[in-house]
Amino acid sequence: MARISIDPVTRIEGHLRIDVEVDGGTVNKAWASCTMWRGLETVLKGRDAREGWVFAQRFCGVCTTVHAIASVRAVEDALSLEIPANAQYIRNLILIGHALHDHIVHFYHLSALDWVDIMEIPKADPAKAASTAEGCSSWTGNSRVELQAVQDKVKGIVASGQLGIFSHGYWGHPAMRLSPELNLILFSHYLQALDFQRKSCQVVAILGGKTPHIQNLAVGGVMNAINLDSLATFNMDRLGTLKAILEDLIPFVQQVFLADACLLAAEYPEWLHYGRGVTNYVAVPDLPLDAKATKFDLPGGVIMDGQLSSVRPIVNWKDEAFRKAVTEDSTRAWYQHGGPLQPYKGMTDPDYTGFKEDAKYTWVKAPRYDGHPMQVGPLANVLVGYASGHPLTRKWTDTAFTRIAAVNGLKVTPNDMQSTMGRYLARSIRSAMLADLALAHLQLLTTNILDGDHTTYNLPQFPKGEMMGMGMHEAPRGALSHWVVIDSGAFTNYQAVVPSTWNASPRDEKGVPGPYETSLIGNPVVEAEKPLEVLRTVHSFDPCMACSCHTLDSSGAEIAQVKVL
Repeated sequence: MARISIDPVTRIEGHLRIDVEVDGGTVNKAWASCTMWRGLETVLKGRDAREGWVFAQRFCGVCTTVHAIASVRAVEDALSLEIPANAQYIRNLILIGHALHDHIVHFYHLSALDWVDIMEIPKADPAKAASTAEGCSSWTGNSRVELQAVQDKVKGIVASGQLGIFSHGYWGHPAMRLSPELNLILFSHYLQALDFQRKSCQVVAILGGKTPHIQNLAVGGVMNAINLDSLATFNMDRLGTLKAILEDLIPFVQQVFLADACLLAAEYPEWLHYGRGVTNYVAVPDLPLDAKATKFDLPGGVIMDGQLSSVRPIVNWKDEAFRKAVTEDSTRAWYQHGGPLQPYKGMTDPDYTGFKEDAKYTWVKAPRYDGHPMQVGPLANVLVGYASGHPLTRKWTDTAFTRIAAVNGLKVTPNDMQSTMGRYLARSIRSAMLADLALAHLQLLTTNILDGDHTTYNLPQFPKGEMMGMGMHEAPRGALSHWVVIDSGAFTNYQAVVPSTWNASPRDEKGVPGPYETSLIGNPVVEAEKPLEVLRTVHSFDPCMACSCHTLDSSGAEIAQVKVL
């Protein structure tokens, strides 16, 4: 038996340690430990509820926008404050732009090199690669000339002996098996994605004032002044700019990103059977279509035991079953209190003890839904939508299945998506859906403005006395909720139950592990010194928790030290 400790896991946001026990080349036990605590819940206590979102978006250096949105929604929920339709549409467009950026970066720049061996690219035939790529999609960036230029660039880097950020990849690993041509195609798109993730950030910056850390939000709406006769405000020129950016971005998402995820699934079909883990899923409704947030473009719901027929819809943000079901358990987390506690009563008083696998070993609490661990993220989002008969989800999910079958005849089902590879597929499917919705919500905003509605803000009023509120958002990494207790306009408690808290959950008071830990059970590990397969499953969740890897034997003695790309 071998004990492998990857600390920190790289190509993620933040600091994550993964420990696994491997017996006979298979993982039989795992621990996920977040090794960083920031304590912003404590920082927010006593602060004016109107400014909470400015601090809350500092929960993360990547997911800034989503925490800002969840924060203002929580306060608005406490006040029962309706916001103008224009504010809903502007927020939606910011969230779509942020999500497209996040998904593109995750697939190409954080995860692709778990599957793509760039050292094989010099062996590729660019003409053959171009023919293969053109058979997968109509993307204009798949020409032989384009692919030849990328190959020449890689050859130059390899010949120089200075690989830079590619120095410590697991090149030549037996689990890497794409042909040189497919490696060339995917790495070419890796480089192109650098430009397209930038375009999605432009959408956020134009509407939010800057990115990261947008500046336009307010409890009650947004601070985007609309005046079609002024060059200094939001006007038709800016609407036109947004439309042009989105029309440039959407083909890459739907013709390249989706096609590449399907190609990867077709080439690594066994990964549709690894990493299943927790099969309870929760997703929350988002992209409201009206001022009162009674209708949504993305459905929410709960699925238990992987049974899509069991889906229970979460119709809106007032869902009482969700509010009553969510708790957080600190039994195995470095806090003074155990659990479970409902978030309104949650506590975050640190109590660091060091890593103790049979006691406390992480800064992450253990969220539970009616006592059950839940998986959140694009996979939950897609499964809930598919099970609910959501037309857009079914359209792009079935498109993905058709694309995979066209490559190798493999018939993929929604059940197969409950896997490591399914999480990658789900992100590409969700991105294709969001690309469709981007122009739809831009049109909603444009039409509302042209109809004469320029309102973007409703003034909040804070009465004396205690009130509670919860703000939901289906973030790129999954269901996010901020829970606030306010007294006379100031926070007396603030708890954020974030997607990576759900997924990186440690064992709870009953000893039940969370999604990361469960998904690794049964995972293959061919080389203990190069635990690529462990990283594939962990990266599939897109951990948001930064570059060496320590490999240990069962007694805890270090047997190798490996830097991970």
